Amino acid sequence: MLLKVLIALVFLAMLSSLAAGAGFLLKDGGQSRRLLVSLKLRVALAATLLALLFYGFYLGTLG
Repeated sequence: MLLKVLIALVFLAMLSSLAAGAGFLLKDGGQSRRLLVSLKLRVALAATLLALLFYGFYLGTLG
């Protein structure tokens, strides 16, 4: 159950990072570093999400 909650939280964090990146792009016109930081965070969260999914399928708790 904890694994499913962690997966949901990471997914929601990815969505919020995506929305923040879109806001930074519209507000700054892509000229600030905030957009790059948002992208880096989203990539790290995606890697974490994939690792959690692989771990869950490996243990058999997902599937």
